[in-house]
Amino acid sequence: MIHSGFFSQQKHDLENELEAKYVLTDASVLLLKNHPMSVAPFLHAMLDPVLTNPWNQFSTWFKNGDPTPFETAHGMMLWDYAGADPKLNNLFNDAMASDARFVTSLVIEKCKGVFMGLESLVDVGGGTGTMAKAIAKSFPRVECIVFDLPHVVSGLKGSENLKYVSGDMFEAIPPAYAILLKWILHDWNDEECVDILKKCKEAITRKGKEGKVIIIDMVVENEKRDDESVETQLFFDMLMMVLVTGKERSKKEWAKLISSAGYNNYKITPVFGLRSLIEIYP
Repeated sequence: MIHSGFFSQQKHDLENELEAKYVLTDASVLLLKNHPMSVAPFLHAMLDPVLTNPWNQFSTWFKNGDPTPFETAHGMMLWDYAGADPKLNNLFNDAMASDARFVTSLVIEKCKGVFMGLESLVDVGGGTGTMAKAIAKSFPRVECIVFDLPHVVSGLKGSENLKYVSGDMFEAIPPAYAILLKWILHDWNDEECVDILKKCKEAITRKGKEGKVIIIDMVVENEKRDDESVETQLFFDMLMMVLVTGKERSKKEWAKLISSAGYNNYKITPVFGLRSLIEIYP
């Protein structure tokens, strides 16, 4: 556990005799249930048998035509399974909410300029609204919409400058001056991502020419193979292959997606450790 970074060892002076003492590290503190930035729900979801069993289906999946090992294991895609299984739906929503709390604190602290001056924002795939709530609170002049599938947002209540709208991002996205895609595009293959980004472009251009799309996702730095954070990014790449049709992408792959969707400019800011903030403009 010490070697893995969950604990650190210290020497404690107990009446002139040194005794080994073990304490939590900065990383493992985030697994405490009562920590304000706890990511324990994310861990619970990722270790649920529904999400771990597909890893045992590689040999079968390599030989069949299923799009993912998840479908090989369960007979349906992840999003359909979550829509039919309240337990997994709740686990997944809680996991995304815990991640959103962690990331949002950094977004509000380090990237205020990204949201300054916006009149409206749609958080596409925004789950139960953790991130949108924080943005709405920090920027009260921004009208925020949480846009997700009906089974995700059903029964959720909004506030003065935040509301929930159900729908399918592959069909249409509510118009706004900015579209937020936090940890969304890595769930989908290139063709699906281009489709999503085109729908985003339609949504922001309906408000004028000054809109933008804000993406929070991984940008894999392939040249730093000895970096532990890149190793983690590559493990997430495998996770995307197992559960969904997506992948983690390099800067070159992001540039190709953005160009293919018809955008003219973009800016990547690596401010979230494993993830970066990408702003793209029509």
